[in-house]
Amino acid sequence: MAALGDSISAGFNACGWYVSCTSRSWSAGDHEQVRSHYLRLLARDGAVEGHNVNLAVPGATSADLAGQVARAVARRADYVTVLVGAQDACVAEERKMTPVAVYRERVAAALRKLKEGRPGARVFVAGIPDVKRLWRVGKGNAAARAVWAVGRICPVMLARPLSTAPADRARRDRVRARVAAYNRALAEVCAAYGPSCRSDGGAVFGYRFTLEQVSGWDFFHPNAAGQRQLARLTSAAAREWFAEPAGEPAARR
Repeated sequence: MAALGDSISAGFNACGWYVSCTSRSWSAGDHEQVRSHYLRLLARDGAVEGHNVNLAVPGATSADLAGQVARAVARRADYVTVLVGAQDACVAEERKMTPVAVYRERVAAALRKLKEGRPGARVFVAGIPDVKRLWRVGKGNAAARAVWAVGRICPVMLARPLSTAPADRARRDRVRARVAAYNRALAEVCAAYGPSCRSDGGAVFGYRFTLEQVSGWDFFHPNAAGQRQLARLTSAAAREWFAEPAGEPAARR
């Protein structure tokens, strides 16, 4: 299996300071506490062991997805997860956000390349988390505000986090709407791909995560607890592909 996408799937900052923690990835990680898609597949089929590769790259956008697909095809991946789009929205200015039509075509073109190269592969497309939710849960935390400012983290959403000015409120709403539109495009592209593609049905975007599920290194990426929740939310949408670990309750929003 192969994990494609950006820093979220790479497990960035989930176990240390500004490093990719691929073992904690919701997709291809092998850390028992996260219970990734890989471990769920492994519980069903022992032949999967060791055949997990993480091709996700921190900072990647939808423009990078086709190249990652090419590498997954070269690895003969039979199961691929995709989570990309946060960096298409998290830019310095609104005008630099990827247009929805461009985002849709990039993802569709990448998945066409996957189908051509690995026609029998199964695909899971995860939604982009709600970045306005991140602003909401972090804006009252002085450390989060400081890190966002110094690191210039997703300024299109997180700049001036305490401002209640109409212009800033409208900006946050527009960015959230753009992410929601990306997620609709993802679901539509997945549906067009055919029955071997599953999407999360809005579970990731709709999940009301807390600051305790966010990395304390950058107050942006999911920590190990956040990665575990991502694994639960997404695997619930394709449970027929997995053997559910004993005693794990159904994912909740």
